[in-house]
Amino acid sequence: MSPSERDRAPSSGLEGLAALLLDARGHVTWWSRAAEELLGRTARDIGGRPAHEVLGTPVPEPSPGSVTTVHRVRLRPGTDGYADADLALLPGAADGVRLLVLRGTAPARDRAGDRDEGRDEARDRGEARDPGGRDAQDRALARSLFGQPRLGVAEFDPELRMTRSNAALDALRPAGAGADWLYDLTDADGDRTVRDILRQVASTGTPVVGADFRTGAAGSEPVLSLACFRVDDADGVRRGVAVVTTEPAARLRAQHRLTDAYRRAFEIGESLDVVRAARDLADLLVPALGDLACVDFPDDVLQGRDPGLGYQGHEASNPRRVAVRSADGVWPAALVQQGEPVPAVSAAAVDAAVTVGGVMKVDAEAALAMLGDDPLLIARMMPEGMHSALGCPLYHRSRLFGYVLVWRTRNPEPFGDADVRLLQDLCDRTAMALDNAHRYTREHRTALVLQRSLLPPAVTESQAAETSGIYLPASGTLSVGGDWFDALPLSSMRIGLVVGDVIGHGLQATATMARLRTAVQTLADLELPPDELLIHLDDLVQRMQAESEQPDAVGASCLFAVYDPVTRVCRMASAGHPAPAVLLPDGSADFVPVVPGPPLGVGDNPFEISEVTLEPGSVLALYTDGLVDYDHDITRGGEELLRNLRRLHGSDRSLEAMGADLMARHPHQERPADDVTLLLARTRAVSDEDTAHWEYPVDPAAVHDARHDVNARLAAWGLDELMFSTELIVSELVTNAIRYAGGPVGLRLIRGRSLVCEVSDPSNTQPRLRRALITDEGGRGLFLIAQLASRWGCRYGERGKTIWAEQQVPPH
Repeated sequence: MSPSERDRAPSSGLEGLAALLLDARGHVTWWSRAAEELLGRTARDIGGRPAHEVLGTPVPEPSPGSVTTVHRVRLRPGTDGYADADLALLPGAADGVRLLVLRGTAPARDRAGDRDEGRDEARDRGEARDPGGRDAQDRALARSLFGQPRLGVAEFDPELRMTRSNAALDALRPAGAGADWLYDLTDADGDRTVRDILRQVASTGTPVVGADFRTGAAGSEPVLSLACFRVDDADGVRRGVAVVTTEPAARLRAQHRLTDAYRRAFEIGESLDVVRAARDLADLLVPALGDLACVDFPDDVLQGRDPGLGYQGHEASNPRRVAVRSADGVWPAALVQQGEPVPAVSAAAVDAAVTVGGVMKVDAEAALAMLGDDPLLIARMMPEGMHSALGCPLYHRSRLFGYVLVWRTRNPEPFGDADVRLLQDLCDRTAMALDNAHRYTREHRTALVLQRSLLPPAVTESQAAETSGIYLPASGTLSVGGDWFDALPLSSMRIGLVVGDVIGHGLQATATMARLRTAVQTLADLELPPDELLIHLDDLVQRMQAESEQPDAVGASCLFAVYDPVTRVCRMASAGHPAPAVLLPDGSADFVPVVPGPPLGVGDNPFEISEVTLEPGSVLALYTDGLVDYDHDITRGGEELLRNLRRLHGSDRSLEAMGADLMARHPHQERPADDVTLLLARTRAVSDEDTAHWEYPVDPAAVHDARHDVNARLAAWGLDELMFSTELIVSELVTNAIRYAGGPVGLRLIRGRSLVCEVSDPSNTQPRLRRALITDEGGRGLFLIAQLASRWGCRYGERGKTIWAEQQVPPH
């Protein structure tokens, strides 16, 4: 402030008023301390600035010789909050100087002479000793209080006129209410108004805390809780009354209840089980909405079928109560119990409740009218003490998935609009979850039926081994995967064991599994060794990747093993699959040392064959990673598998019982996160007495020797009935080997449930069956063998090939 402006400053008598001195241009040249406190601005923010910027509101021009007053001006002084005040503008002198007074906005200093000068001087000395201390803290506290976004704050002068309020309180003003809206609010009991509270506090000085008030009509819910206290200065002189408002505790609890209900609503339908979804909904509704709640489902929903479009009628839908919930944990015995069919009510009532497609709110009188005069029906459908009820159908895509009922018996409050909206939102979400569950169930059932139809018999028995397979599909949000197992009978009493795991879940994975299983069976019939079979299978997966729109989603792991009961050697190769475990007859268990190759589909990588000799009675366990996945800890799961296998030694259990025991000990066997597949094979052996082997030179006379040796062996085995056919088979095969393949020629007989005749030669020429013409001198040997043997074929070894033929041994 310049010296000239300071000379123009009013006397100190204006210090108690919130006053500003304006020059001819409307700029502030002087201000009182009360104005500074009201506006929340420092001297640097006020001095020399236009008045409309300082006040945050336009300043009107006064009429000459008169006082211009603008009532209830809303000041925006650049602080957190607002201030309402009466603005008075006094016309100035000829030089244009004017005085602006904000009446009733700041406590005036007492100049009535009731204070002695010593007291003023003492206070002045105290302020000098603490410059900017306590007063600055008080101002900072006031600014922070008025700036609170969730606390409504108002200040009243000694005449109980509101001098200022903050934005939080202004936000509570009802639409269309006047400036005095706060005075006329009534408390929760309807006995007092805010004006009464203000007068009481101003006269007695006793604060009022926790008084709940409402803005609506009698009976409406309280919207704010009021705390009122008197404001005195340092000398105990009353300067006004202050009010702080918050949301009442009941309202906060209700909001918290609704918020928690909406949060828990996201958990409905996570299991994709319709009954579980109904129970989750009932658990959420009580006590969030009412004291009792139930969920009813039509028969189609419970049977896993999609309900028909629209409402099919009570008789057609045949609803059943699937979930109930009571606030005290006891469902009334008179009501329809969980699992019982829901009795039919009047058609008009059902149609009105269902076809409306939204929440129906009824009181006890309306409920009785809907149920009619049947006391038994009333007892079954209406709980005792019910005064308010909500009902809502579970509709989605024009299909009715069920109906929800909520009752209030102990809670005296009737259902409000917020409760109706909550129930509608919860039912909409639950209906959508039920629709998703039905789609999942439909696809899951289709994939499961398809997969089970593609899997081999669970139990097989052959000369080489007895096997038992178990498949457990994944649960939860996952659909059926692409795990499979197989036990393939091969030539010479051998058996092929295979287990695989396709990437992904659902119908696509099942279709991929079907193609791979078919390919394995075909390649196994070609008598390929395990490593070559996996190479061909890898080529197939690469072609499937090229055909797919998502190549990365096509892939698999696989392990293929061939066990020979004659040599007791098991040869296997792995394409990214876990190594099998083996339980030996002595009770020891370990993993077979298999060198795993890359998963199928990677390509350009050879696979390595591993060999292990198994004693008769050894149990070979082939599995997918779901069996040993103990919360993503494969190592721990593998150790647990070996421990369980050792525990089962000597139990004389069947393979089916052993497999069931191993599955039961899986930590997530009821709800596995991934498909679990297990194939157990207990090996057998062909004794040395049941085999015979000869080797002949490349000499036509060797055919006679071969026939003689075979007849002698069959006579010793007591298989005289097979001598003629076996002699013809051996003659043809040995003759062809000597004529076309060279020597030496090997001949082997294997006796078991069938008689196997094998002729080996060093040639790699593939024999083929053809129809010989009448004029042909040869070409009828293989045709004759095919007529005599139950099956025949050719396989290749490290050197040359082996042609084999099987004949059924007579039962005796």
